[in-house]
Amino acid sequence: MEENRIFIKIGHRNPLRVLIIPISLPIFAQNLSEPMVVIRLKSLLVAVFSLGMLLFSNISFAQEHGLQENMHAEGAEEGFKFDANKVIFEHVLDAYEFHYFSWKDKEGVEHHATLPLPIILYSPQKGLSVFMSSKFHHGEHEVDGYRMVGNKIVPVDPNVKVYDFSLTRNVVQMFVALIVLILILNSVVKKYKKGIGVDSAPKGLQNIVEPVVNFVRDEVALPNLGVKKYEKYLPFLLTVFFFILINNIFGLVPGAANVTGNIAFTLVLGVISFLVITFSGNKHYWGHIFNPPVPLGVKLILIPVEFLSVFTKPFALIMRLFANMLAGHIIIICLISLIFIFGGMNAAIGYGFSPVSIAFVVFIYFIELLVAFIQAFIFTNLTAVFIGQAIEEGHHDEHHAEHHEVKLQEAGA
Repeated sequence: MEENRIFIKIGHRNPLRVLIIPISLPIFAQNLSEPMVVIRLKSLLVAVFSLGMLLFSNISFAQEHGLQENMHAEGAEEGFKFDANKVIFEHVLDAYEFHYFSWKDKEGVEHHATLPLPIILYSPQKGLSVFMSSKFHHGEHEVDGYRMVGNKIVPVDPNVKVYDFSLTRNVVQMFVALIVLILILNSVVKKYKKGIGVDSAPKGLQNIVEPVVNFVRDEVALPNLGVKKYEKYLPFLLTVFFFILINNIFGLVPGAANVTGNIAFTLVLGVISFLVITFSGNKHYWGHIFNPPVPLGVKLILIPVEFLSVFTKPFALIMRLFANMLAGHIIIICLISLIFIFGGMNAAIGYGFSPVSIAFVVFIYFIELLVAFIQAFIFTNLTAVFIGQAIEEGHHDEHHAEHHEVKLQEAGA
């Protein structure tokens, strides 16, 4: 068996020995009875598998050899190391500054292009401290007895208690989005007050805002809340829709924060929706939860389920918006990171993969623009559905209301 083995060498500096086992004649003769298409397919699969294993072996060997050279090279300059996890978490987590990019000068000193934000700290022992986040120098310096550890500010003295009221980038961007939204809607309202869009055709931003308002009214509020009660909740639904939409769009701007991908943001929206749903519930709604019209045996099982649904509804709103907006941003960052990951293996691979990665990023980016509208619609629509369930009248109440309305119409006639 040893004499039937054939070894070939690949490479010059560090040749890689590859073992080739010849195919025995009986096996080959047995394959002659199979159709020619099957034989060619098997040959193709064997060739692809062999080529893949060969390339994988070369890449693995080259990486191992390069790693050994880097470890044993004394005084050599440390190569570029791209940490995808760090980049992803820096983008999706909150921070005390807007970080855009970093670079190293000729002396190897790292510089950062950032927009610092105000730090506001209060301690019962030290009092109020207000300064800019740039004074921390990315965690290298201590300021007024405080230091930055990761994305958190902690006192140097462990006995000091501190309350953080700082304006993080999520908070700042949320305020910016809110100001932009107010300016847009105010400009539209002023035009309507002047008669533009009432006596004449809409102009400017009216052509964008008016169809959205009509869509939320006709497709969200009216079908779920009814003709009599939709006007009461329409301002709330429009506020939720536009606020989520404007923050979704701002989150797609390069260098901006992903506010709707933060669980704290969606949690507050979910709690607000929960309060509106809960306090809008009528006796029919609560009666259906605590005294459902089912047999006693089923009622003992159904009551806990119905009561749990009171909390699972807003929880679903919270997690759906958070997960969808977070996932899209992570996918985009991962696709961009592949350029630098492959570039760390080989510069040619990095440059060669760049067009593919950029094409996918552009494709996912346009999908995220669509998702920004879809998620705002879904959150608003489900909120309207849950409110509609809470204010829904019983069949007896609906029949009584219709009978009372007929009597009023007859009296008026």
